[in-house]
Amino acid sequence: MDRRGGRATRSPQEPKIRAAFARVLVELREQADLTQEEVGEKSGYEEKYISALERRKHTPTLTAIIQLATALDVSPMEILRRVLELLPKFSHLEVKS
Repeated sequence: MDRRGGRATRSPQEPKIRAAFARVLVELREQADLTQEEVGEKSGYEEKYISALERRKHTPTLTAIIQLATALDVSPMEILRRVLELLPKFSHLEVKS
């Protein structure tokens, strides 16, 4: 994020990153046969936050990625690898300047 005049501006890539992360989170949650509520309980986050991540409403922090990975019994690196692999599929969401 860039700060100008005290206000944060979003990266043009944020929408495609959110979309790729959402897809990975849903896939991993379904593979683990867990509900959003169960992932929330295991990760320490509310079900509402898990839902918002899956609906592309929030961008996860590094802390969230690590805690979600633990809840889903995968490594944070696996989540990031899968997100990076999917990014090209969501390039149409990148904000053009």
